[in-house]
Amino acid sequence: MNRPTFAVILSGCGVHDGSEIHEAVLALLAIDRAGAAYQCFAPDIAQHDVVNHLTGQPMAESRNALVESARIARGRIKPLAALDAAGFDGLLLPGGFGAAKTLSTFAADGGDCRVEPEVERAIRAMHAAGKPIGALCIAPAVLARVLPGAELTIGSDAGTAAAIEQMGGRHRTAGHGEVVVDRAARVATSPCYMLDASIGQIAEGAAAVVAAMMEMAGK
Repeated sequence: MNRPTFAVILSGCGVHDGSEIHEAVLALLAIDRAGAAYQCFAPDIAQHDVVNHLTGQPMAESRNALVESARIARGRIKPLAALDAAGFDGLLLPGGFGAAKTLSTFAADGGDCRVEPEVERAIRAMHAAGKPIGALCIAPAVLARVLPGAELTIGSDAGTAAAIEQMGGRHRTAGHGEVVVDRAARVATSPCYMLDASIGQIAEGAAAVVAAMMEMAGK
């Protein structure tokens, strides 16, 4: 029997301008440990910005989200335009500011944000096929824009929760390692680094989301 396979959408390499590396890697590890496989994707577009992760200051250069995401995926990554929902059992979005800057404009526009078209297409296709979608950290805000009415968590930040509610999402407060599962929407989310967390707590959150996705996928 073939292993279930999840598509994972990355947004660059590094918390301040791309995918949060701990969340991304621990999500991939959780998928593998659950007996599933994964394929990484990223949009083939310029990142919103580039940040020096040593100083936290912006850098005057441009980087491509797909090229940078390939660092995390060890080169085994495809452009998001190639994602076919029919070939996967679910979709997972790690956090990091890339989710709020490149996959969407949530960092700048809050509840009035837009989602990058290929990201929205992938989410809608998975949702239409009844396949589970997971998101970590700030990435649930992307789901709130595309899937209004879904119950989600980003932890306990009141401002972010209010923006999710503005978009039609239903926010539920959650703590370290906890997962909020909306079985009707087939969505599983966990706060991860939206809280002051240890790397062990990130692993717990990622594993909880993957476990919920496996259960909803019937695997």
